[in-house]
Amino acid sequence: MKALVCTEPLRLEFEQRPDPSAEPGQAILRIRRIGVCGTDLHAYDGTQPYFSYPRILGHELSADIVDIEPGRGFEPGETVTFLPYLNCGQCVACRRGKSNCCVQMQVIGVHVDGGMAEYIRVPVDKLVKSRGLGHDALAMVEPLAIGAHAARIAAIVPGERVLVVGAGPIGMAIMEAAQLQDGEVIALDTQASRLEICRRDGRASYVVNSSNGNVMEHLQEITSGEMPTAVFDATGNLRAIEAGLQYVAHGGRYVLVGLQKAPFAFSHPEFHKRETCLMSSRNATREDFDNVIDAIASGKTEPLTMITHRTEFRDAAAKFPFWLDPVSGVLKAMIHND
Repeated sequence: MKALVCTEPLRLEFEQRPDPSAEPGQAILRIRRIGVCGTDLHAYDGTQPYFSYPRILGHELSADIVDIEPGRGFEPGETVTFLPYLNCGQCVACRRGKSNCCVQMQVIGVHVDGGMAEYIRVPVDKLVKSRGLGHDALAMVEPLAIGAHAARIAAIVPGERVLVVGAGPIGMAIMEAAQLQDGEVIALDTQASRLEICRRDGRASYVVNSSNGNVMEHLQEITSGEMPTAVFDATGNLRAIEAGLQYVAHGGRYVLVGLQKAPFAFSHPEFHKRETCLMSSRNATREDFDNVIDAIASGKTEPLTMITHRTEFRDAAAKFPFWLDPVSGVLKAMIHND
């Protein structure tokens, strides 16, 4: 068995490991697709706050079942994805149905070894049926579920003006989820190419390039001076996070989805006078996975348009420096492990 191991920032190498064996309550999966996430890229360059090394990356995955104990509702050869969030089931968050922010959370590919490997062993209760979706679409379910979770907990209402800061894969996932809740989406980014994708694929009603002119003026014009009532940060960039508060309407919500390791600061008077609701959104739940699969299966969401780059598993380590370079134009890279 081969695995792609991140041994330290800016270094990836192959490591030979013994083939996994099945254990009670777990399934052995043969990995087929691996989506490369911003978390993977940040881990590679040493800026992901939850990381320790060495670590096998990979949590946006689709696979085929190799071995599983009988009577669990799945069969060998079946195509699946899975929730990469290993929660304790007993803490205050888990008891309240918020397993996505478990006190003892272990995310596969972040806290524990992930799926940039030929095989992986996962708990059976984390498996998710494909319901006819192919490997590419299944590997996109997890990032789309991140966006679906953020939009769901923000409780977007029909006609609400929603600003998404950051038009990467997670930002686009939030946009799609907000549209499914009949929100009116505004996309904000510095990259014209990403904004053009949002416009082309209908993910946003409006796009604003923060490199061109005054963002506040653009947003005031779009919203008739009222500003968006729901603002999501999907950048994880400290400056963007701190700037985002000024875009929130009075009585609005500010939802932090992107992750930043440094402390952030807001003007308390600006925050207070708006009676701003500040939220964070972490991971996703099975409900979010199910909602995303429903949306893909029904044609309401088309995730494959986000995939801009592909590579074979054996070549993946050499591609990371290229994917980190903005010149690459990468939105979502997909690793094939056929």
